[in-house]
Amino acid sequence: MITPARRLTAVCALGAALTACGTAPAPQAPQTVRRPALTAPSPPPTLAPGPAGLTPVFRHGPRTRGRTVALTFDADMTAGQGGRAAAGERFDNPRLVAALRRLKVPATVFMTGRWAEEYPAQARAIGRHPLFEVANHSYSHYAFTDDCYGLPALPRKRMRADIDRAFAAFREAGVRKIVPYFRFPGGCHDRRVLKALVPAGVTVVQWDVVSGDAFATDADAVAQQVLDEVRPGSVVVMHCTRSAAPTTERAVRRIVPKLRERGYRFVRVSELIGAVVR
Repeated sequence: MITPARRLTAVCALGAALTACGTAPAPQAPQTVRRPALTAPSPPPTLAPGPAGLTPVFRHGPRTRGRTVALTFDADMTAGQGGRAAAGERFDNPRLVAALRRLKVPATVFMTGRWAEEYPAQARAIGRHPLFEVANHSYSHYAFTDDCYGLPALPRKRMRADIDRAFAAFREAGVRKIVPYFRFPGGCHDRRVLKALVPAGVTVVQWDVVSGDAFATDADAVAQQVLDEVRPGSVVVMHCTRSAAPTTERAVRRIVPKLRERGYRFVRVSELIGAVVR
């Protein structure tokens, strides 16, 4: 006869691997799912101020690190051209942007704040597309020096505010990929201005290849000028303004395949600057 005490001992022996005899199963600690840590994207590269403490100026990338070239497009519109836009003049160029996307060409668009205000949907689309980055071309497209292609001149005390206002206009339009690069209207600057803009924390971007597309009527001539002058690391200046540069889209459609045949790779300005600071 198996006594109750022996029966209890046997049952405990069978269940000892799972639970302590006479107790409820111990609760299992919840398993923590480990997710990879999220890292913030690296900020766009910039150049350090020069020995004289001036705002740095970038003109082209390395000549000996592969065949790279940056196409840049100035989206120009001055603060005083709102009436002309209201009357039907087009300062945008959606066909050019569509061509760049179709050709899969990365590009840097130097946009004025006034342009972003006039065409916020286009500014937002450019600034959210992975091929493009948006840089600062001032708010007003007024000159930062005297005697600059007939542009109205900004007083020195308003220069920093004009740059800040452009960045604010980009954010208001919903532009996401904004880079801390600045291009002077007309490219006009001097030592005095470079010193005044140091607090803005921008890298000035000029160019080494002038496309000649402004007010041009011959797309083949524009394309040939670029093809003749491009070198490894070049920064090409063109325009994203239909009324003032009507041939740019056609020129780009010729330039891109020709340069690719020569082994060139298209990059944004940030990649060229990154190659310099590495």
